[in-house]
Amino acid sequence: MRQDILADAFAAIDNAREVGKKEVTIKPASELIKNVLIVLQKNGYIGLFEHVENNQGGKFKVEIGRSINKASVVKPRFSVSKDGYQKYEKRFLPARGFGDLIVTTPEGVMSHQEAREKGIGGKLLGYVY
Repeated sequence: MRQDILADAFAAIDNAREVGKKEVTIKPASELIKNVLIVLQKNGYIGLFEHVENNQGGKFKVEIGRSINKASVVKPRFSVSKDGYQKYEKRFLPARGFGDLIVTTPEGVMSHQEAREKGIGGKLLGYVY
């Protein structure tokens, strides 16, 4: 039984990148994974992705981008204030201005840079660089 499908999705992306695959299948599909994939696509880490319905929860087919070096979830899901992103940037990202934290906020899932611009806090879901 799966405990954390978001962790499984990040692991699938990271493992496919490690072995040099250009496409990965993430299953089962969920709305949260879809929103995270949209953020990753918007920031250029992945290419196109599509949802495929298979009567078993669905799945996503995702094109892996060349600019992704590492993708992982953050456990536990730390709460971050609107001014507290710098602490977690230092902890999870390799350099200043390199990579993105994925955050869920009251306005939806977004990168930490977008959340900082909007002046809102949230909970950390993962990071990618």
